[in-house]
Amino acid sequence: MVWFVGVLIVFAIIFLFSVVKIVPQGREFTVERFGKYTKTLKPGISVLTPFVERVGRRMNMMEQVLDVPTQEVITKDNAVVKVDGIVFIQVMDAAAAAYRVDDLNYAISQLCMTNLRTVVGSMELDEVLSQRDAINTRLLHVIDAATEPWGVKANRIEIKDLTPPSDITNAMARQMKAERERRAVVTEADGEKQAAITRAEGAKQAAILEAEGRREAAYRDAEAREREAEAEAKATAMVSEAIARGDVNAINYFVAQKYVEAFAELARSPQQKTVIVPSEMGALVGSIAGIGELVGLARNQQEGRAVTPSRAPAPPSRTAPRGGGSVPPTS
Repeated sequence: MVWFVGVLIVFAIIFLFSVVKIVPQGREFTVERFGKYTKTLKPGISVLTPFVERVGRRMNMMEQVLDVPTQEVITKDNAVVKVDGIVFIQVMDAAAAAYRVDDLNYAISQLCMTNLRTVVGSMELDEVLSQRDAINTRLLHVIDAATEPWGVKANRIEIKDLTPPSDITNAMARQMKAERERRAVVTEADGEKQAAITRAEGAKQAAILEAEGRREAAYRDAEAREREAEAEAKATAMVSEAIARGDVNAINYFVAQKYVEAFAELARSPQQKTVIVPSEMGALVGSIAGIGELVGLARNQQEGRAVTPSRAPAPPSRTAPRGGGSVPPTS
């Protein structure tokens, strides 16, 4: 009797587990009635018809990551590269994923491999190495369209590794080194060019400023010479007027001027090692006094006052001075 009760308890437990189903979060169960799909159980507790319904497939509804095996692909320019990747998928329709494809993960993996070979094979090696984003986008579009009837959504596809042959890798390394050296040479040349331009501009500005300085100096010198010429012309005119009036001081002015100039030339002569100064300088002093009287007369005439010049000193003697020099005649 006891064993019969035990059998009933075991049978009741088995019956309970076969009828009551608890679906965890992130999963969905398909229900089959006599082998035919009838419905899908959502997360939670559900009760099945005993001996009639049973759970068919337990589907994972969370996003899954599938590995795409490494394979060798020949590019458009006949270069062999090794490519592998990963694909992120999510089951959206449990019934379609369970009954429209036999092995979902294997089917998606093979689909990714074939399309990866197609996409990479239609591109050249440089494009494959530099346009991974374009490859991922094209693969995602193709895989998503192919897995839609299976109730699966392809969220992302990434190229995990892409390895060209060793000889191509070495050639690429040499190419990169040459390119960097070329950039360094170009950068250095640009720097030298900019430096030369800067130096040329500096020299140009310096030349312009120097020319402007010379022009300003020449203008100032010309202005000074003009003023000096005007003063000399006025002095000459006044002396000429004095000579015309018979003023002896004017004659003494010219004589003394020539005397001083001749003596200065004698002192500046490169062959002259000894300068002999005449001992009788009275005539020269008298000439200078006469010049002073003449200048005073000119000043008084400009101020509009009548001034009578004093007696001029006697002209220098015609006799030669004891020092060996000669004084030009006053007449």
